[in-house]
Amino acid sequence: MRTALVTGASSGMGKETAKRLLDEGYAVYAVARRVERMRDLQERGAVTLRMDITRDEDVKAVVDRIAAERGGVDVLVNNAGFGMYGAMEDTSVDDARYQFEVNLFGLARLTQLVLPYMRKQGSGRIVNISSVGGRIHTPLGSWYHATKHALEGWSDSLRLEVAPFGVDVVIIEPGVIETEFGEVMVEPMLERSGSSDYSELAHRLAAATRENYKRGGGTPASRLAEVIVGSITARRPKTRYVAGKYAKPLIATRRWLSDRTFDRLVMRFV
Repeated sequence: MRTALVTGASSGMGKETAKRLLDEGYAVYAVARRVERMRDLQERGAVTLRMDITRDEDVKAVVDRIAAERGGVDVLVNNAGFGMYGAMEDTSVDDARYQFEVNLFGLARLTQLVLPYMRKQGSGRIVNISSVGGRIHTPLGSWYHATKHALEGWSDSLRLEVAPFGVDVVIIEPGVIETEFGEVMVEPMLERSGSSDYSELAHRLAAATRENYKRGGGTPASRLAEVIVGSITARRPKTRYVAGKYAKPLIATRRWLSDRTFDRLVMRFV
């Protein structure tokens, strides 16, 4: 039985991916900060563990436990992440650093720790959940887009390094998904920029986000989980899988912004 480690498994794509991997017969370790929200996964047979991706001691403890119980990780799904929005000028550097810690450095450290086992056995698959935000850029998303663009380049370089050891690196680029992303993004963005010189743009983007993430406005997380698990079970996976509503870069950019805002703030820079 192969072993999979899924981060950010307390909700959305992470939870749905863990469920599908259990159905496929994998031994699944599901990790997140909110372990109480993974009881359903535990009831289905997953091992659920608390892990803060930014705490090295948490990350190492999880990998050590899997090594002791299963020998190591065959499949790593780096799903943990969040989107921090607000004008670059209104965002503290400490907040920006935390965005990078969660979306890039934390998953990089976890990947470092699971790779020795994959290299030793001559096989493994690392699936990094990026975003259409790794291919586009929008106002008020500078730090979020920076992390996802960085993740794309990091993943592409890593793929070349580990391919000789039989390890695949796959990037998933979702569009608008029915997850908590919109809720988590809007209020902090308005706290940062809703009353600043960027307030008009912030409220416009908040309205567009709420519209896109309302019920029925995005692709179900279960559908994205199908794509993720498909990339894991494929004999020869693609390097990238683009999936979900508005996942194509130009469509996504136009959908987020009104035509007037798009023309004024985006097209003149392209």
